[in-house]
Amino acid sequence: MTVASITPGALAAATSTIDAREAEHFGTLAADWWNPKGSSAMLHKLNPPRLRYLREAIDEHWGSDSNDFTPLGGKTAIDVGCGAGLLTEPLARLGARVTGLDAAQENIGAARAHANSVGLNIDYRHGGIEALSGEAFDLVTSMEVIEHVSDVDAFIAGLERALAPGGLMILSTPNRTPLSRLAMITIGEGAGIIPEGTHDWERFLTPDELTDRLEAAGLRVANLRGLSFSPMLGFHISDDTSLDYLLTATWR
Repeated sequence: MTVASITPGALAAATSTIDAREAEHFGTLAADWWNPKGSSAMLHKLNPPRLRYLREAIDEHWGSDSNDFTPLGGKTAIDVGCGAGLLTEPLARLGARVTGLDAAQENIGAARAHANSVGLNIDYRHGGIEALSGEAFDLVTSMEVIEHVSDVDAFIAGLERALAPGGLMILSTPNRTPLSRLAMITIGEGAGIIPEGTHDWERFLTPDELTDRLEAAGLRVANLRGLSFSPMLGFHISDDTSLDYLLTATWR
């Protein structure tokens, strides 16, 4: 293939989105991932509101009954940057045929072991989004991942290729604000609540920046909510996006 014949899609597919240092960092946390009081304790606290947002988005997008235990029955889903499966396993319990993808081999090993221990059949794979070969999924999720990849636009292109027609994409990521720097890095990492070196504040994306990049890839942002914290409520969904936020995206 000559340079002149390389299409933008092929170029994006050839670009690795894995940051080796980030993969190594998260791989060291694999053995402790499912410990709610361990190094991934913050993710365990974030998971309930993320799942509430996800369930509401699923019901709205596909018109499912909120009382249905398996609204993803008959659908496929991929959790990109799945870690050891904190979000991936609930997707399987909601009825989806699920693939979990992660850049750290250690995370995939921990995810497989945990899924086997609870009787869940999940297709866990080691690699980046660019490793998918023509596969498309009804639901694409990627939570707190995009701020860790080596090439944001190539990563979004990979997510876009993985989204089936009529499908739903759900992302979450920290906002680049003084509050997120204070909460996640100065306090979170400084006090050992979050493992040191987890975040690089300069790589955080604002909602406008992420929306622009998704729209440039041919997607439409349909819903955007904040993930906030208060002493009374803990982590919860709100209209305040200054700390962290979630969004849904669909084909235009």
